[in-house]
Amino acid sequence: MKTSKESRFRILVVDDSEDAREVIRNLLEDEGYLVLTCTDVNQALCLLDQERFDLVITDLRMPKISGMELVRHVRQHLGDVEIMMVTGYPTIEGAVSAMKTGAENYLSKPFTDRELIDAVRAIIEKIVRKRRVIATAVKDYGIIGTSPPMRRVFRQIRKAADTLATVTISGESGTGKELVARAIHYAGARRSGPFVSVNCAAIPENLIESELFGHVKGAFTGAVAGRAGFFQIAHGGTLFLDEIGDASLAMQAKLLRAIQDKTVTKVGATSPTPVDVRLICATNRNLTDLIEKGLFRQDLFYRIHVIDIALPALRERREDILTLVGHFHGKFARELDRPVPSFSDEALGLLMNHSWPGNVRELENLVQKLVLMVDGGTIGVSDLPETLKTRRTVPARLDLSLVEQETDYIRQVLDRVGGNKTQAAAILGIDRKTLRRKLAQS
Repeated sequence: MKTSKESRFRILVVDDSEDAREVIRNLLEDEGYLVLTCTDVNQALCLLDQERFDLVITDLRMPKISGMELVRHVRQHLGDVEIMMVTGYPTIEGAVSAMKTGAENYLSKPFTDRELIDAVRAIIEKIVRKRRVIATAVKDYGIIGTSPPMRRVFRQIRKAADTLATVTISGESGTGKELVARAIHYAGARRSGPFVSVNCAAIPENLIESELFGHVKGAFTGAVAGRAGFFQIAHGGTLFLDEIGDASLAMQAKLLRAIQDKTVTKVGATSPTPVDVRLICATNRNLTDLIEKGLFRQDLFYRIHVIDIALPALRERREDILTLVGHFHGKFARELDRPVPSFSDEALGLLMNHSWPGNVRELENLVQKLVLMVDGGTIGVSDLPETLKTRRTVPARLDLSLVEQETDYIRQVLDRVGGNKTQAAAILGIDRKTLRRKLAQS
């Protein structure tokens, strides 16, 4: 059964042989895929920078730069792109090296039409399954956004979900670090195991060992029964250590030992217990700065910082604000099971213009408060907090005239809202007709 043309999976074929390129392209286009070809790695890198692809099929031996270098580049920079290696010089060592470097499959020339089609179908089916799981995980845990910074985060989630490597999620308070951690867990191989969330800053110093590793009955005063620690509770699943940057040095030392040894020893026990957990950490602090100040262990940093996902602040992805407002508005309407007031264009413009120091959490709390407290059918500017009514100013450039500065600011606003003139006019406090006139004069 052929792949539907509507799916339009995009495949890049890299081979210095014109005959090989044409054979592969014709076969895969007949299967409904969109296929582009190029003759060497440099051309491939240019295309990968400019366009989106789902799969790269590359020859191994090519002039100047080998296909293995392309595989390595894709794996390092384009984690959501799959790779298949083809070669006329098959060796066991070559196959092993290609797979270790990140190639999804390995075909030897000459291959039959059926072998190529089946191999590509298997990879495409894997892509579909992976995206379905990721989409479900992202949707289920409320990660909303279509802006470039969030698309980058979704790619990193896909990459992290494919491995058991330790992940550190960084970002300001309210950016959704635990949501990302849950999405990684439930999109990965351990989704059927437990997800255990621990706030490192909330554990008292005298309870660190007991909370993390558990204790046996009678280990200390008040230990009337044995208890499993967080590591044991998360066995076979994921342990999420939130605010790892606030962990004391004593706690960091105990964490490092557990990570290195993959064992824990309960308080009062005489022998260690093996544990199997996937570790995800989160912080709103700069761990490198903490290391320089002697507040965070460098050896622990290297252990937890294998994959780094930096979440953007809401002010860095303003394109998502209206989508988030719509999501929260609908959510609270469903919870209240009644019509709730909608936002005026002017109010939405001020929401777009706010700096949101509390990020998505602040936005959600504000939307909830407004739909609960505002009477009538519309939430207007007068209903918003005073902090939102004060417009941010853009530093003036002294080498521009007043008209040029106005035009420059209008362009910045338009860029921020993706060219949407209705949103831009609301932010600027003018109507669309005035905006069109100012743009025509620029």
